Amino acid sequence: MLGYRTIAAPAEAEFVEKKSRFIGQITPVQTEEEALAFIAEISKKHHSAAHNVYAYILREGNLSRFTDNGEPQGTAGIPTLDVLQKEGLTDVCVVVTRYFGGTLLGTGGLVRAYSHGTKIAVDAAQILNMAPCVRVGVDCEYSFYGKLSYFLPDWKAQVESSDFGAAVHLELLLREDRLEGFSKGLTELSNGQVCAVRLDRFYADMP
Repeated sequence: MLGYRTIAAPAEAEFVEKKSRFIGQITPVQTEEEALAFIAEISKKHHSAAHNVYAYILREGNLSRFTDNGEPQGTAGIPTLDVLQKEGLTDVCVVVTRYFGGTLLGTGGLVRAYSHGTKIAVDAAQILNMAPCVRVGVDCEYSFYGKLSYFLPDWKAQVESSDFGAAVHLELLLREDRLEGFSKGLTELSNGQVCAVRLDRFYADMP
């Protein structure tokens, strides 16, 4: 599994160009249905706007879509999508709303305006660098727990849950690319008495 970049939560930003108001709105999505629902929501909210241009990119099906929504072909949707691609983002949907101010911007002006509307929305969002991660279970005696506590930060392993019963049971989260080294180090530290049991894999914004 390869990592990917997305955003944590919806964000928006706006600017005015020659009296036209542009509002860039971005949200995380995981399916085309979610993207279309967001587009419908924004289009309803800004139903009196001249244009609601959108673009979205999804990991599911390696899908990307865009529309010029009435602007001259190639001046709005493609520039919006292009910014998302250059930023390396996926599982995101952007709608750039334009309230026409009475002055024509020309082809180049429109491209710059929709690109800028997308970029400021991206800049307003919190970027997540999603890496392949694993959840592992570790069981050990209380006498080993102290050593284990000092060992975990070396691999940036995060304790998700702990159970202090007859023995210590931990469920840990760590990046998948650290699992082999972590497991080897744990075996060496415990003289083969403690091992990490892989439970599942997922994506997370984990440094």
